[in-house]
Amino acid sequence: MKRADGRNWDILRTVKITPGYLSYAEGSALIELGKTHVICTVTVEDRVPAFLREEAGGGGWVTAEYAMLPRSTVKRTARDSGNRINGRSQEIQRLIGRSLRAITNLSALGERTLIVDCDVIQADGGTRTAAITGSYVALYQALHNLANMGVVSSMLPLKSAVAATSVGVVHGYRMLDLCYDEDFAAEVDFNVVMTSKGEFVELQGTAEGKPFSKETVDALLALAEKGIKELFFAQEAAISKICGR
Repeated sequence: MKRADGRNWDILRTVKITPGYLSYAEGSALIELGKTHVICTVTVEDRVPAFLREEAGGGGWVTAEYAMLPRSTVKRTARDSGNRINGRSQEIQRLIGRSLRAITNLSALGERTLIVDCDVIQADGGTRTAAITGSYVALYQALHNLANMGVVSSMLPLKSAVAATSVGVVHGYRMLDLCYDEDFAAEVDFNVVMTSKGEFVELQGTAEGKPFSKETVDALLALAEKGIKELFFAQEAAISKICGR
């Protein structure tokens, strides 16, 4: 089946990850996934949350924030202001933080917090999965820079890579990497976060109306795994530029 943008049902949108996209952040990357573009940056601060200060040998922390620029969408999206963050943004930034902490050796960071900012500059579905995939590259660059300065070990405190994609059932067809129109029309919609060790960090799956079977779940997870393996190659290509390989 051909889709609106000409892709086959099991093909990712064109993905491009540009590391070091911003000059001043300790780590940064621009990820372009079709028409969805997200800037991911990492800031390193020599402090940790209060709950870690109270723990002996608590190590460091990785946290995330997520926002969409007002005209990243067809109609203007209102900015989050002050401490008033909308529920969707809160959910997504917690997901990004969990995904990155799952593959980071926090105890090796020392008493440091790595703040990951994900800013969507153009949205066409899959912003949360693009943010996770791009953030890993920005995190890698930040840790690589810290290692070069002797702040952390040259053995970077990363257990694996992490990436994410969406899959779903649209008009009865199983599809990989849904754009906005497909996501809007999906009968079943999954967001899948995986490590390069083949482990799942998070599965978010819902049905709109009609429940789905275990067979559908298995097929969609296999489809997601195929796409995520391709995203690992894109991450590795970006990381090669960071390391000068």
